[in-house]
Amino acid sequence: MSTRVLMWLILALLCLSLAPHKSGAEFEQWCVADEQTPDNELQAAMDWACGGGGADCSKIQVNQPCYFPNTVKDHASYAFNSYFQKFKHKGGSCYFKAAALITELDPSHASCHYEFIP
Repeated sequence: MSTRVLMWLILALLCLSLAPHKSGAEFEQWCVADEQTPDNELQAAMDWACGGGGADCSKIQVNQPCYFPNTVKDHASYAFNSYFQKFKHKGGSCYFKAAALITELDPSHASCHYEFIP
């Protein structure tokens, strides 16, 4: 192999190795409660999300798949994500007065499935 061809090959491989790699899951994002937020603030934000905010909170009710664990943080996470997925393409955010944050780790557990809408 000539030196010129070898240099082009090395340059091409270098460029490929520096290019960002995107996996299918890279853009999957969920909105969850910030563990550092006090329960009373999470509760207030969840009350808004499940009320006027328009989140679907039916699955965090008693005898539903996301009722357990029965904590404010877990219920708020489900409510925040429901709102975020429903409204993220219409200007909705994952803020909730700094009570929530974005994660790329699917928070679904056991029978509780957290929706993701591309």
